[in-house]
Amino acid sequence: MKQSVADRIFSVTVYAVLGLTALLVLYPLFFVLIASVSSPQLVLSGDIWLWPRDITWRGYEKLFANEEIMRGYGNTMLYTAVGTAVNLAMTVAGAFPLSRRDFIGRQWMAGLMVFTMFFSGGLIPTYLLIKQLGLLNTFWVMIVPGAVSVWNIILMRTFFQNGLPFELQEAAAIDGCTNLRILWRIVLPLSAPILAVMVLFYSVGHWNAYFQALIYLSDRDKYPLQLILREILVQGETKDMVDVSEGSLSGSVLDVESIKYAAVIVANLPVLLLYPFLQKYFVKGVMVGAIKG
Repeated sequence: MKQSVADRIFSVTVYAVLGLTALLVLYPLFFVLIASVSSPQLVLSGDIWLWPRDITWRGYEKLFANEEIMRGYGNTMLYTAVGTAVNLAMTVAGAFPLSRRDFIGRQWMAGLMVFTMFFSGGLIPTYLLIKQLGLLNTFWVMIVPGAVSVWNIILMRTFFQNGLPFELQEAAAIDGCTNLRILWRIVLPLSAPILAVMVLFYSVGHWNAYFQALIYLSDRDKYPLQLILREILVQGETKDMVDVSEGSLSGSVLDVESIKYAAVIVANLPVLLLYPFLQKYFVKGVMVGAIKG
């Protein structure tokens, strides 16, 4: 079908706006990347804006030589892996029964869950509860309090209801499958899009989490990466990674700038690498519930 002049103008405008938006979003990431491997003196003087110059890996060397960074990286990977697995199991366990037509009281149960999205105990009562449960300054304080998201349960329940024909579950039940086997053999294999979206949501949340660690953890050996990076980027605590005796004070200041840019890249690289593998499921998964029927 031949486009009219108005349609061509509209298409060009849309692509121009989207291209400009993409540039505004991607350029800061690109700048941080080239600044992390460029001479910090050139970065501070504003001479770096498109391509790296005087490439140096000093920031990464200083960063990876720091034991706290490496320990925080390991802690975050552990929190993310275990936390995402627990989140996914709890979300499936909550969403599957709520999606079943034969589950008596499912609307009442869903209403109770939604109630918690609007009302909570607050920070201080939650802290006291965590303390009474004996979770303070433990590994599980980063996992248990956020073990399930009501919003994600609603998304997954909607997918189970609208994306999977209930007749499949009925046929499996007639053949003698138990509810657990129906979930394991029928529902989950057909739910790759929503499972991928849940993995992405939960893993990114765990990877970026720092507030819980800031409130509940006092042992630095249990600190996640984001809490260490907060000290570097916000509080400027890089004294353990720069040595003034190696050179002048100005050189140490330049090393600090390199470390900050390198820290941003190191913190975001695993999440950026995760997106391409889940991209084909992401669009389908986030549209769950957008179309009825």
